[in-house]
Amino acid sequence: MTRPRHLFHVVLALSLCWMTAAPARTAAESPLPDFRKLVKQNEPTVVNISTTQMPRRKRATRIPSLPEQPGGDNPYLEFFKRFFQDRPELPSEHQANSLGSGFILSPDGYILTNAHVAQDADKIIVRLSDQRERPAKLIGVDEMTDVALLKIEDENLQAVKIGDSDALEVGEWVLAIGSPFGLERTATQGIVSAVGRNLPSGTYVPFIQSDVAVNPGSSGGPLFNLRGEVVGINSQIYSSTGGYMGLSFAIPIKLAMQVVEQIKSTGEVTRGWLGVLLQAVNNDLADAFKLDRPRGALVAQILPDSPAASAGFKQGDIILRYGGEPVEDSSQLPRMIGVTPVGKTVAMSILRNGEPLEIKATIARLEAAEEAVSTMDEHSDPLLQITVADLSNEQRRGLGADERGVLVATLDEGPAANAGLYPDDIILEINYKPVKSASQFVELVKELPKGKAVSVLVRRDNESLYLAVRVPEQG
Repeated sequence: MTRPRHLFHVVLALSLCWMTAAPARTAAESPLPDFRKLVKQNEPTVVNISTTQMPRRKRATRIPSLPEQPGGDNPYLEFFKRFFQDRPELPSEHQANSLGSGFILSPDGYILTNAHVAQDADKIIVRLSDQRERPAKLIGVDEMTDVALLKIEDENLQAVKIGDSDALEVGEWVLAIGSPFGLERTATQGIVSAVGRNLPSGTYVPFIQSDVAVNPGSSGGPLFNLRGEVVGINSQIYSSTGGYMGLSFAIPIKLAMQVVEQIKSTGEVTRGWLGVLLQAVNNDLADAFKLDRPRGALVAQILPDSPAASAGFKQGDIILRYGGEPVEDSSQLPRMIGVTPVGKTVAMSILRNGEPLEIKATIARLEAAEEAVSTMDEHSDPLLQITVADLSNEQRRGLGADERGVLVATLDEGPAANAGLYPDDIILEINYKPVKSASQFVELVKELPKGKAVSVLVRRDNESLYLAVRVPEQG
């Protein structure tokens, strides 16, 4: 029996329809995002920031030490050499200018950006999306999270919507708007590559890693989710060339807003302090300390006169839980301590000699910001062409029982620089006399024999060495 020809045609037509319709349904279920509306809605909230820093005396520059790599080759060495050696020095009469990005937090003119964009600037200019320019006041900075809060005098500005950075998931689409290389209102897109990323430069920041193209000038700009909400502040890139290489890092907006609230309410950021130096637990250490797997934070050192010392912590303790929260990695603990209110007593579960133990410590205040200010009590000496500053309490604690020392703040070309002194050196003695303060150092220099070489005892990178400074005949 022969089937009707028209039935074959019907079956063929239905098959072709199914084959062409199936991909269309799949595409409709998970379409690629269209960022046009998001960009149009949020462009007015993004600003360009230019800063001016007036000329100051040049600091001596040296290449910082880099960790040794297996085989003796460091793939980043050439980059750091170029960064530190090939940067042209501006003549002293020129002012330094820099560009960055930011975004409007509130209609009355509060603006969020990176600390490294705005700090140390003598003049800050904010350019709005309609090209109007406004001078900005620096309300406060927090170097530890790289967050800065600015204020311009304006009203009825369009502000961003704040999102929930804790809800971000790997693979989620995100969009950045900024001014890379000064090219304003540049939009770039990508996905979240990782959350809670730990970087050596960000002890208190669980960075959002993405593959969004971020370049110099985009720092401080917003990172948006698909709902048009800010979930991060673009802060850093990973690069051996200075340009984008597929890795960019943003500060979670939840953390940034906590910093903003503290700056607004008190003018500063307060963090908790326990007073321990921590070490990661690897497989071998887990075996040695009788842990079932690598986890927790190993206490490598306890600082004197710290909450940890008062609570009875010992070297070799492994902190497994903090305030009921598990500590899976040592990098988590500084952030957990940092957000703890000062004066709060926290219970911690630790492992000591293979045995579980609970210990309580009352969290103190981290005095880094206050001490950084105290070191700015500087005294200049025109004879040796050097400026020194009193040490902070933290720096003195690092010297142990030694109460001597002043910090080398800046150097001009002259006897001190010629002798091999560097900024951040600590001068302990000069001409065999102990140095106890910046003002005393200046008085000791006045007594030095003219035209003679005198010894200077210096602490550098936790090591002591002697240098010989030749005192000029006249000064």
